[in-house]
Amino acid sequence: MTAIILNARELGQALRAERKALGRSQHDLALGADCRRQTILDLEAGKNVSLNTLMATLAALGKGLAIIDARPDIDQISSLLDPADED
Repeated sequence: MTAIILNARELGQALRAERKALGRSQHDLALGADCRRQTILDLEAGKNVSLNTLMATLAALGKGLAIIDARPDIDQISSLLDPADED
């Protein structure tokens, strides 16, 4: 399942998890993204980095960016409003 990322902290956590899943170090990723290791550290911490750095980091991980609708659909809203069946 694809996670919907709504803030910089969640993005940093997702990037860190992906980097680790690929067995890559921050130093290695920084080399691939043509930036400093500190920049990768900042990105993974949810700090502000340039859009170009984010895109280069995604490319170095073999990932891309998709813009999707993060609003809940009617079924999700209904499930939140319906009281749970109690036995």
